[in-house]
Amino acid sequence: MTDRVREAVDEPALRRDVWERTGFPAAAGAEPGTRQTRTELAAARLTAIAGAAMPGDRLGSKEELRMQCGVSVGTFNEAIRLLQARKLVTVRPGPGGGLFAAEPSPMVRLGNSVLALDAEQTSVADAVRIRDALDPLMIEDALWHSSPAAIAQMRAQVQRMNDAVDAQDPIAFIRANWGLHARIAAVSPNVMLRSLYSSLLDVIESHTLSVLPVGEQPLPEYIAHRYQLHASLVEAIAARDSGQALHLITEHNTTDQLSPQTTVPSAG
Repeated sequence: MTDRVREAVDEPALRRDVWERTGFPAAAGAEPGTRQTRTELAAARLTAIAGAAMPGDRLGSKEELRMQCGVSVGTFNEAIRLLQARKLVTVRPGPGGGLFAAEPSPMVRLGNSVLALDAEQTSVADAVRIRDALDPLMIEDALWHSSPAAIAQMRAQVQRMNDAVDAQDPIAFIRANWGLHARIAAVSPNVMLRSLYSSLLDVIESHTLSVLPVGEQPLPEYIAHRYQLHASLVEAIAARDSGQALHLITEHNTTDQLSPQTTVPSAG
């Protein structure tokens, strides 16, 4: 590789002694006095710049910011990847592109509540829709394949939902709710169905941040109603009452549901 090509691929970085004189902020979580990599230092510098901007603000072109950080192209790109993983910046190509401070989490409305999401809201909405469509299949399998131990685990999740209702904690409620659905899914002998359903639950849960009530019904009253519906569903499964269980899962998916904010999804 010629010197000219090498320079274009990876321009020289500042020396360590120059870094230490710049006074760039330490990377988050770094212990005082520890030596940090150029990537960590560049990431810390970009974090400070993004933190001083409003969500959606343009921070600068990649080259402008790389020069401010004084690192090579490869090191700078690695720092950007770190910040993208932390949801602190976004990168836009083309004229007027560059680095931008991350926008607030998108939100998706699902029934009677709203989920704040840290990912594509359409992806989560699709996951919820597909999960709801698979629920009757999961219930049918649970009706005929649930062991006494599986029923006990379902009832334990229902108890956690009840505890969350008593504590008026919608986030704990929705997590217990997802736990119940996961326990029901685990009963299915159909590996493909079980795997797909569990993956959908993971997509919803991993991209939800919190739960926001929507509409006129008070949140405590709403989660109390959803608790009772799920408790009745588990008892119908335990009694192998197919008609009642399928009726309840239909009600479950057609009545108002909680919607998560991006750190906790819709109460299913």
